[in-house]
Amino acid sequence: MTAGHDNSAKCRRDMWSRRELLGGAASAILIGASGKPARGEGLTPLTIQFPTRSGAAWPLWIAKEGGYYAGHGLDANLVFGVHPAGIAMLVSGEAQMTNYGLEQVVAAVAREPSLVMMGSSLNKGNFALVVRPEIGKVSDLKGKRVGVGRVGDTPYFYTIDLLAKHGLTARDVQWVAVPSDSAGRGNVLLGGQVDASLITAPAYFKLEAQGLKVLDNLSNYDDVLISTAYVFKKSFVAANKDIPGKIIMAQAQAIKRFYEDKAFAISTYRIYDPQPAEDVARIYDSYIAKSTLDRVPLLTRAAVGAAADRLAGDIPAVKSFDFQKVVDMSEVRRLIADGFFEKLFGNAILAEQERKLQGSFA
Repeated sequence: MTAGHDNSAKCRRDMWSRRELLGGAASAILIGASGKPARGEGLTPLTIQFPTRSGAAWPLWIAKEGGYYAGHGLDANLVFGVHPAGIAMLVSGEAQMTNYGLEQVVAAVAREPSLVMMGSSLNKGNFALVVRPEIGKVSDLKGKRVGVGRVGDTPYFYTIDLLAKHGLTARDVQWVAVPSDSAGRGNVLLGGQVDASLITAPAYFKLEAQGLKVLDNLSNYDDVLISTAYVFKKSFVAANKDIPGKIIMAQAQAIKRFYEDKAFAISTYRIYDPQPAEDVARIYDSYIAKSTLDRVPLLTRAAVGAAADRLAGDIPAVKSFDFQKVVDMSEVRRLIADGFFEKLFGNAILAEQERKLQGSFA
């Protein structure tokens, strides 16, 4: 590395240090006595949609409640809506950003290439395989009934991935259509209509208390890639080039707060999903143990490829689709070059940053 390169990198980091201080000052001004950001004059209004009340939305919730959006000049309105509401809101202009599961995004962009993925903050899925009490191990599910919303939905593909870890294929079990939400699948399990189903936290905590068993969890496998993506409409990005970067910075700051402030993370979660504090604490601890939230939000080619592989049977077009046309990591890469993540998380982030860069889109 040349001396000129060293000086240039140092200048970028010094510039970011000044910007960070200014952003922190703005945040301090806009956060009132309640601890929540005030709706201050001069903020840019925007709507951010989240499709699930789960830990996947934690960075958005903390960015809002912690004042990080406001600190970057954004008056963010967070709106909940199940799929396909988020994609529809982006396309119509009702929302400017959403944080969606990759399978849903890949399916959408294959048909609607006006969208673009610009980041990713989740690298694991907290999906537990919950079974009837008489099932002793996953391999015992051969010939048994497994509940999914429908053959071809996201839990179906994730269940196949998990079964494969235990030597089973999709043909080894009976697929039964059940309610698509975790609570509904849990009720069917309790009623005995199926023998197993993939359930998210905290729904499966309640099922354990009622005598059902958790045999495995997708978060146990680093090679089962389950990711989300920050999704925007291309025309919005073209007209508002600075806003995606501000959102990405705010959410990275929120992830730092998540890892450092358990009490705040738990209280924030309960604003948007009022679960018992002990259940949220259990979700938090599992996220910490697995480092589930990514500090450097680069979307990897492997994650997109895994999502496309899951969908290829239903949507053949994804096999030949050029995802480089709908993935843009330039803002995250710019922040890396500016030293933003190094300044935010310290030198310990450099190894993770380099690893993510090697497998990322441009």
